[in-house]
Amino acid sequence: MFSSTVRNQSEPIENQKTTGNKSSMRKNILVIAAVLLLVGAYFAWEPIKGFWFPSVPDELENPYVQIPTGATFEEVMEILKRGKFVKDEVNFRWLAEQMKYRKDKMRSGRFKVEPGWTNRQLIQHLRNGEQAPVKVVLNNERLLEEVAGKVSRFIEADSLSLIRTFKDPTFLREAGYTEETLISAFIPNTYEMYWNTDAKTFIQRMIKEHNNFWDKENRRAKAQALGLTEKQVYTLASIVERETNAVSEKPTIAGVYLNRLRIDMKLQADPTSVFATRDFTTRRVTDYHTSFNSPYNTYVYKGLPPGPISMASIPSLDAVLNPQKHNYLYFCAKPDESGTHTFAETFAAHKVNASKFQAYVRTRKK
Repeated sequence: MFSSTVRNQSEPIENQKTTGNKSSMRKNILVIAAVLLLVGAYFAWEPIKGFWFPSVPDELENPYVQIPTGATFEEVMEILKRGKFVKDEVNFRWLAEQMKYRKDKMRSGRFKVEPGWTNRQLIQHLRNGEQAPVKVVLNNERLLEEVAGKVSRFIEADSLSLIRTFKDPTFLREAGYTEETLISAFIPNTYEMYWNTDAKTFIQRMIKEHNNFWDKENRRAKAQALGLTEKQVYTLASIVERETNAVSEKPTIAGVYLNRLRIDMKLQADPTSVFATRDFTTRRVTDYHTSFNSPYNTYVYKGLPPGPISMASIPSLDAVLNPQKHNYLYFCAKPDESGTHTFAETFAAHKVNASKFQAYVRTRKK
């Protein structure tokens, strides 16, 4: 009786233990499942975050990112961080690996980034998107060194690599230029090109633009009719460029110099003597300039100088190609502030005009 009672009481205890074990297992399973769910949610959140949520700030100080040629992924990351293009670096790095954006040498160029882009959009654009071109402005630089300094402000190529290319004998020979004539390849204008343009590509583009210029408006035939090569036309146009800013009188001045060339008279162009001495800050041409021994000084040597004395604008080039027909051999500045000139056919008439201008200058000094 007693032993039977003990046995009957022990059965519910065992059942309770079994039930407790099962309950504990269910809790453990739930905890594990919750942990796995959280881990899965975390890993799922990374691509969701990079794909669908804005990662580029809504406001950018500068929307353009420039990636140099040969840059590594870490260098690109530093550029993006410095420009504040990425809010979530961890996600960007993770997504860059997944999208195979990371390379030994990253794609170079200048790219415009839109505020509010996701990391996916940013990576896609840097990897496959169109570059944002730059506008290279060429005006009236005198020397190749000045051209190199100017251009290097717009493209990736630095001034040193540009000037080395400008003076590379092999490259110049293949391109059909010399160091003295190369500046005639530059037609002053505004050109769109990619920021990651190197020195040789830049020069090749300029030569292409130069050829496009000469292919238009029957310019080559006009040069031949004058008995001049394209480079000689450019050289004379560079002198006209430095003689006057008044477009209206450029064809008249071009006609004067063409008349002098025709009769084998020295050009005696003040800008050539200034170029010969490199005294570009002078406000008055003196005997020092006109007697300076240089092949560029047309007071000393007959004919055209070895090459242009600066870039020549399109109006100056077209003035030489379409000169005014007249008998003028001389010109001097007018006795006023117009910056234009008085023309004469004879030296006697020229001396009268020059005397008037000198008298005007003396009154201005008082």
